[in-house]
Amino acid sequence: MTEHAERFTGRVADYERYRLRYPVGVLDILRERCGLLETSLVADVGAGTGMLAESFLENGNRVIAVEPNAEMREACERLRKRYTGLTVVAAAAEATTLEDASVDFVSVGRAWHWFDRERALEEFRRILRPEGWVVLASNRRGKDASTEAKAYEEILMEFGTDYRELQSGYRVYDDMPPLFAGGAEVRETIRGEQVLTLEELLGQTQSLSVAPLPGDAKYAGMQGALRDFFARFQRDGVLRLGTACSVMACRVSAG
Repeated sequence: MTEHAERFTGRVADYERYRLRYPVGVLDILRERCGLLETSLVADVGAGTGMLAESFLENGNRVIAVEPNAEMREACERLRKRYTGLTVVAAAAEATTLEDASVDFVSVGRAWHWFDRERALEEFRRILRPEGWVVLASNRRGKDASTEAKAYEEILMEFGTDYRELQSGYRVYDDMPPLFAGGAEVRETIRGEQVLTLEELLGQTQSLSVAPLPGDAKYAGMQGALRDFFARFQRDGVLRLGTACSVMACRVSAG
């Protein structure tokens, strides 16, 4: 993950303000299917600004947020003003610095596609307690057959800095093999809808790692395309887009 750690530098303000939050249903699934308790210790790896970590903190869990990007980590640290159960660690998924068999859950939000997956899985096995769970929660726009979804995808294809190259990596959330052979497995998807103003559409898109930053040759083109997109599909001043939060969890097998 280290080589990707700086992709979100300069995007943290937009990320914090405009990124889609995780639905409460994520914790419902983990309580019902994976035995999550308030006493469970969670390592949130690739924690970013702490959005997934905050869901666990609100549940009463102690959370160790592992994040290599300094700007993201600083934003995550601000959560400590409200949650005493949060610890923030400067480290990567492949080398978390956490102790052996020290946590009950390893959670990963919108970061799994950035990891060296083999090395990260080896690290997760090391830090998880026996019978611990790895949880992947991918919270994203819905990629359905709607005209709106297709039009937005076309904008990313045309103006995204390296969106085409990264697409195959994003697919790990769509077809995920069991992380631990022989372990229990949970897969559920929570579908919803987000309502965006033009400002929120621009900000949310700008929080993506593939969105060109100001000064990039593609920046003005994307901004214009997004404004045209909003004008085309908005109703009463807002845009409604489908969302999908995929929750995948695998338990470390006893053997």
